[in-house]
Amino acid sequence: MKQTITLTIDEKEVKAEEGMTILEAAKLLGVEIPTLCYHEGLELYGACRICSVEIEKGGRSHIVAACCYPVEEGLKVTTRSPKINKIRKTLLELAAVAAGEDVGKLRALADEYNADLSRFNSRVQMKPTKCILCGLCVRRCVEANWDSAIGFIGRGTSRRVAIFPEKKGICSNCNYCYVVCPTGRITSTGVDPPFPYIDDVLAGRE
Repeated sequence: MKQTITLTIDEKEVKAEEGMTILEAAKLLGVEIPTLCYHEGLELYGACRICSVEIEKGGRSHIVAACCYPVEEGLKVTTRSPKINKIRKTLLELAAVAAGEDVGKLRALADEYNADLSRFNSRVQMKPTKCILCGLCVRRCVEANWDSAIGFIGRGTSRRVAIFPEKKGICSNCNYCYVVCPTGRITSTGVDPPFPYIDDVLAGRE
């Protein structure tokens, strides 16, 4: 039988079940923590860090991802503060370098946190892809097919989502992942711009 954990979120006490995350516990209080790479039921990833919150335990504070961090007895959590708002603002501005300035949920969050989505454009020259590498489509693909028709390839600024050529038929007929895409790159009619084939990326054609 799982234990009941008592913690404090934004100065409100909440009782959560052992194994729950801070994000899930916050929902019990009706506290909304923004996310870009989280979707209920999919494997936790913690890539975007937009859900960053400040925790205090043992007299020390840390910044953690609420979607992955498990609840702990006596934990104190702050979900909004000037410090947290600044972190989220900067993360949104960095995400826009690769994604672009006007992409779905990113744009809405930028308005909320007063983020300048063009801030780093002059420092990093990249062609916008409408992708923030949240991994939602990749994880959803595994759920839909018990296999992967798409996956990540590359590192750093070259990292992207690509299609396995031998599974392109599965991908074109599935359309299961578009509902989880936070940027709007994946739509009900396909991916725009399309995902490259992994072979093309490896050969330098993409």
